[in-house]
Amino acid sequence: MGETLTDQDFLQAGTEQVVAGYVLYGSSTMLVYTTGSGVNGFTLDPAIGEFFLSHPAMKFPETGKIYSVNDALLSKCTHPTKSFIEDCREDAGTEFRARYIGSLVADFHRNLIHGGIYLYPSLLEKPEGKLRLLYECSPLAFIAEQAGGLAVDDDGRVLDIIPTDLHQRVPYYVGNKNLVESFLKFQQAEK
Repeated sequence: MGETLTDQDFLQAGTEQVVAGYVLYGSSTMLVYTTGSGVNGFTLDPAIGEFFLSHPAMKFPETGKIYSVNDALLSKCTHPTKSFIEDCREDAGTEFRARYIGSLVADFHRNLIHGGIYLYPSLLEKPEGKLRLLYECSPLAFIAEQAGGLAVDDDGRVLDIIPTDLHQRVPYYVGNKNLVESFLKFQQAEK
């Protein structure tokens, strides 16, 4: 028998992950995952009960035009988030569209396919955010980076965070690299 697991076995930076993935249920069932060598998507053929490679070498599009944020929370967001969203809404040349399902994986997946940024920001009364680092943010950050995207919290790259608690929460911004970098400019302007 092996050694008994402790919390310390799990409290590692996201850079130590070796695999991450998700299953998305809808009009079709998809499995999307990475082992650190790109991202592949498999669609279930229900007639035979097998997954087939349907989306090889998935990448975020070069540019994105979707921002996903819970609009009901904007009044409680920090100034950089409000400024970024206002900029998206006013940027007529880019024609941004707001799309928010309220499901992290579904919003992330749509943005991976069509290009966009997902924001679950720090709030004035909840600066630590809502999403859990170890089992929500880090796995999707790993997938995002393998697909050419980027994932950050209020202090930097999500995969670099060394967790201090199994259920640690963080603010989360993930998607097209250029959109996340654009968001970071609003954050840096406030510091």
